[in-house]
Amino acid sequence: MTDSETGRRQRSSPKEVREQPWAELADLVLAISREIQYRGYADERAQSLTQSEGVVMRYLLRSEPAAPSRIAAATGLQRTNLSAVLRGLERKGLVRRQADPEDGRGIAVSATDAGRANYALVRHEWATEVAEAAGHDAANLDTTLALLNRVKDGMQRARPQRSSDHPSA
Repeated sequence: MTDSETGRRQRSSPKEVREQPWAELADLVLAISREIQYRGYADERAQSLTQSEGVVMRYLLRSEPAAPSRIAAATGLQRTNLSAVLRGLERKGLVRRQADPEDGRGIAVSATDAGRANYALVRHEWATEVAEAAGHDAANLDTTLALLNRVKDGMQRARPQRSSDHPSA
């Protein structure tokens, strides 16, 4: 729900939700994410990605090629920050920019073969680390993935649209 005067989302009151377990979920997701980033990669071929670079690569691998404006809107990154992220990914050889095949005046960004290979390698390392940390207990994995995907999708749908409403990368 959005306040018509301010454009800001109205949040449910704590009485409407069981706040503690949801806060714990958010805290755990952040802690797990930090642990994954902290560890780095065992495979020397894996190129580390910043959080913003990872967000862009995830989007491109599902929706390429894409115009920078579409990438910015889909990822929640400000356009100026996206330009810096794309330059970094280009320097690493993970993405390329080319003339948009549908509109020669525009630019389309796509992952390179090296970008696809790097992301597959990184995901393999994440899977190995997370599975080991969980003792390879996959009993509730499908249910957990379904819930986390609903949370992600719901948060993305409710993302503020004005750049002043969300932090820069």
